Amino acid sequence: MTMIKATNITWHEGHVTRETREKLLNQKGALLWFTGLSGSGKSTIAYTLEHALVQRGHLAYVLDGDNIRHGLNKNLGFSAEDRTENIRRIGEVGKLFVDTGVVTMTSFISPYRADRDGARAIMGEGNFFEIFCDTPIEVCEQRDPKGLYKKARAGQLKGFTGIDDPYEAPLKPEMVIDNSKCTPQEAAVRLIELLEKSGKIPALKG
Repeated sequence: MTMIKATNITWHEGHVTRETREKLLNQKGALLWFTGLSGSGKSTIAYTLEHALVQRGHLAYVLDGDNIRHGLNKNLGFSAEDRTENIRRIGEVGKLFVDTGVVTMTSFISPYRADRDGARAIMGEGNFFEIFCDTPIEVCEQRDPKGLYKKARAGQLKGFTGIDDPYEAPLKPEMVIDNSKCTPQEAAVRLIELLEKSGKIPALKG
């Protein structure tokens, strides 16, 4: 449980409701939480979806794991405790984005089930979509775009998810994507259909 250090503070309700913002944008806020091993295609699919949504006239944004660690979470490492805090912060940021009406994607390994469940709880019912990039580790390791698996295998990188640190797969994700069996564009089409069916974006007419 997170210790609350701030005292004498009051939550202030704004004069513009979430519904008003969503009506302005012609969409509803949502958080698509991409999880999976390093190299499983999380970021690539998330950015492909972002591009497709913007082309359709929707406001979308990707919160990428590496990018967030350059700023907001640059004081966190990769211990279990720091990973938990990393995900907690992203859940809170995601909640703010969704409140603005933005379709938001997060791309984090987020290896621990309890941390992802915590992010879902922060978001509230109907706002959180867990997207499991279930790409086989052999494929992820073959890609190894950052050379991290090679370093982990050589013992130069400790606590690396999938090698010497566990990954707890989602039990009931909203969608499972094996990036070794589909292109990022095909995955994005499936995700857009998910957003349409859930009423987050309107279906195209015609």
